[in-house]
Amino acid sequence: MSNPSDVPPQQPGAQPPASGNVPPAGPQQPPVNPSPTPGYQSPPPGYQGEPGYQAPPPGYQAPPPGYQGESGYQAPPPGYQGQPAPAGGFRFEMPTDRPRNFSDALPVGGLSGMFKVAPMPTELKVSYWIWLIGGLLGLLGGIIGLFGSFVLIAFAPPIGLVVLLLVIVALALATAQIILAMKMKEGREWARFALTILVGISLVLTVIGAGVADGRAGGNLPGFIISLVATVLMWLPNAQAWFVANRGRI
Repeated sequence: MSNPSDVPPQQPGAQPPASGNVPPAGPQQPPVNPSPTPGYQSPPPGYQGEPGYQAPPPGYQAPPPGYQGESGYQAPPPGYQGQPAPAGGFRFEMPTDRPRNFSDALPVGGLSGMFKVAPMPTELKVSYWIWLIGGLLGLLGGIIGLFGSFVLIAFAPPIGLVVLLLVIVALALATAQIILAMKMKEGREWARFALTILVGISLVLTVIGAGVADGRAGGNLPGFIISLVATVLMWLPNAQAWFVANRGRI
């Protein structure tokens, strides 16, 4: 009868496992160095990779053989890091859709769509109606001022001529205001920029008109304030996003 304490004899050439190197119980661990993929060629000794090489992210899949990218695609120049993300808040940009000829500066379809408003933010709709109604009232006031300047010329020719000149300028600006408002409604950024400049000209006319013939030379302070409100509405974030979204579509 064998004694349980007896150690079974070892096989010839076998060595007992060293203390601390006994593998833990559980599922079998995968080999440390798995076999390479068929067709894989190991790099030569001392290979350290190209300078600046970065390993692809996890999950990256190489394109199939013969892939040449999308039609018309051009690789970016060396050192290109992409366009910087716009910082929060408003950022002014010069318009890039300037009219190439006189026909580009005219409303599409003429003045027939004057009272038709395209889908756009509420801020731009309010601004458009302010510009349109202000331009129509400017035309009406300019026509009345034109007859008044003729009467003034008969009594005070120097002042009458100045008033006549300012009235003609006011009529031209009112006409331009209507046309620019319609182009702004079409999504033209250059028209919005021109309307902003028009506010500055309106301020100059307001100052001059207030000092000539008791303000009968066209333009007044309330009208300028209303135009200023319309200008601010055109540059609010929602309006700016609408113009940016329509770039290249119109």
